[in-house]
Amino acid sequence: MRWLRRAGQFFFSLSFSSLTRRIVSLNLAGLIALVASILYLSQFRAGLIDARAQSLLVQAEIIAGAIAASATVETNSITVDPERLLDLKPGESYGPSDEYAVLNFPINPERVAPVLRRLISPTKTRARIYDRDGVLILDSRSLYGRGDVMRFDLPPPTNEKPGFAERTMIAIRTWLNRGDLPLYHELGPENGNGYQEVGQALKGQKGSMVRITDRGEVIVSVSVPVQRFRAVHGALMLSTQGDDIDQMVTAERLAILKVGGVAAAVMMVLSLLLASTIAGPVRRLADSAERVRRRIKTRVKIPDFTGRRDEIGHLSGALREMTEALYNRIEAIERFAADVSHELKNPLTSLRSAVETLPLAKNERSRARLLEVIEHDVKRLDRLISDISDASRLDAELQRQDAAPVNLRRLLTTLTSVANETRLGDNVAVEVRFEGAAGDSFQVPGHDSRLGQVIANLLSNAQSFSSAGGKVRIVCRRRKNQIEIVVDDDGPGIRPDALEKIFERFYTDRPHQGFGQNSGLGLSISKQIIEAHGGKIWAENRPGPVDAEGEPTVLGARFVVRLPAS
Repeated sequence: MRWLRRAGQFFFSLSFSSLTRRIVSLNLAGLIALVASILYLSQFRAGLIDARAQSLLVQAEIIAGAIAASATVETNSITVDPERLLDLKPGESYGPSDEYAVLNFPINPERVAPVLRRLISPTKTRARIYDRDGVLILDSRSLYGRGDVMRFDLPPPTNEKPGFAERTMIAIRTWLNRGDLPLYHELGPENGNGYQEVGQALKGQKGSMVRITDRGEVIVSVSVPVQRFRAVHGALMLSTQGDDIDQMVTAERLAILKVGGVAAAVMMVLSLLLASTIAGPVRRLADSAERVRRRIKTRVKIPDFTGRRDEIGHLSGALREMTEALYNRIEAIERFAADVSHELKNPLTSLRSAVETLPLAKNERSRARLLEVIEHDVKRLDRLISDISDASRLDAELQRQDAAPVNLRRLLTTLTSVANETRLGDNVAVEVRFEGAAGDSFQVPGHDSRLGQVIANLLSNAQSFSSAGGKVRIVCRRRKNQIEIVVDDDGPGIRPDALEKIFERFYTDRPHQGFGQNSGLGLSISKQIIEAHGGKIWAENRPGPVDAEGEPTVLGARFVVRLPAS
């Protein structure tokens, strides 16, 4: 019972899912359309009508041959016209002998009636015989033998119209059966030629027709000529009665509907199971995303469906990666804000102390030194704020701008020329060299201004650490699907423990310069730009000859940048 209760709650919760309702509705709609098309376009009905028409043709040929060869008189049968009986007045009598005594028919009704009654009685068909002029001679509905009870269907006392349900069923059956079938009309006894198949039979040809009544019942009729010695004496018309064909078609359609109902039940269960594998995980992912939105300060784990090899697994993996990147970004912003606050406090504290001490200065020399400290701290604050502003809008700028092909050959050549024309400090020259074939392409997708900022920053650092009259060398080479840029200088190199720290924010290690001359954001921004372009940047020392103690010497620092090529 507990399992059944849980299953019921599960399916009840699924029934209120919009995705579940859509899956079930669409699957059922497809099944309903299939069943409806089968019911409407079923070949069983057409095959049944064709088989019935062929059967009636064979039966009609046999009966027509029997009628043509008939020569004996069956006295046990009489031919009675019910309409004539209803028209009799009191005291009048009616009999076959009075009717046919003075008439000379090519087809003798007295001889034909017993044969027709015997051949038609076992079947559910109606037989009509017409003479050469299309006048009705015999109708199987009017044939009665001795002991038969004459029964007439009287009209109802009140001519009530059928109810709504009956009219609906008649309309549906007529719509399903009608197609392009002509409407059946009961013609009078003298209008046999009004039936197309009778007209063909009177011309010596077999004919068949399929019609439909106003109640949606299919009538199949065939007509064959009654001839002897190739002389046509009349026509025999056989037709189905009532809804015998419709009953078989209805039974077949009921079987199709039963199969469709079973298939619908199975499809509904399968649709619910399918929806449970889609709607359930999607709902869990949506709930987790909602919790992420509401709980920024604590990490929320997104459900892991990456084991599924489908779109749900891909969506789960993408949401997990997006959430992880979001948390990392938030933590990075928090660390950045903490670092900025810490870095701004130092010059502000120094500036505050100098301003508070300035009124207490006793001589001009002390006052000048305090003003120099104030000016230094103001410049440091300005530099920090400018670099912080540049770093804070870097990500947004890289996301907004579209990447374009950047020609590194042209970019490095231009930056080298600018650096040589505006040599810093101790007149340090810069040279660039491109390794590879002349036709090699040195293009990368990215933003030329930001890549130029990285190269300019590396050149500036290399020039500032190089000795007087030194040289900075840039080598650009292609490595398969990557472009490598190497910047070498002749400076003191980088301490081994600082090879990774130099890329951290606000880290600076310049013993030869005064404190506060650099913000420590240049290499951090450079690393951020290179990683945004899908590349890597790292620092290393240029090894030199081994010294007396067996340790390799350092010839200078080397920065390596690798970017994906176009």
